[in-house]
Amino acid sequence: MTFKVDFKVRDYECDLQGIVNNSVYFNYLEHARHEFLYAQGVDFAQLAKDKINLVVVRSEMDYKQSLKPADEFYVAVEPVRISRLKFAFKQTVVRKSDEKVMLNALVIGTSVNEKGRPFLPPQIDNLFQAIA
Repeated sequence: MTFKVDFKVRDYECDLQGIVNNSVYFNYLEHARHEFLYAQGVDFAQLAKDKINLVVVRSEMDYKQSLKPADEFYVAVEPVRISRLKFAFKQTVVRKSDEKVMLNALVIGTSVNEKGRPFLPPQIDNLFQAIA
């Protein structure tokens, strides 16, 4: 299953070189993951209130080309089960004007309970059961 979120580069996201600052891509990817979770009925904020915290344990990004001001693009999100306690999101940033891949990412996460111990609550486990 692939999920997509549309974006448009804002001027203030760019550095002196006139391209999107590399740290901004983390924000794009995170927002797309949160939107994916919401679309699946998982409320990230409610999980935190319930003392269930989704955490990133590893991020890998391969920058291919740079986005520039006013570029329209989307972030594709594909969930992947890694292990009993870990899951991942394969993410791709694609410029809409030419469908060119700007970045490929793999973000690995888990969830921790109020004691900081890894576990997967049913709403997260069920999300990845369908694709395991």
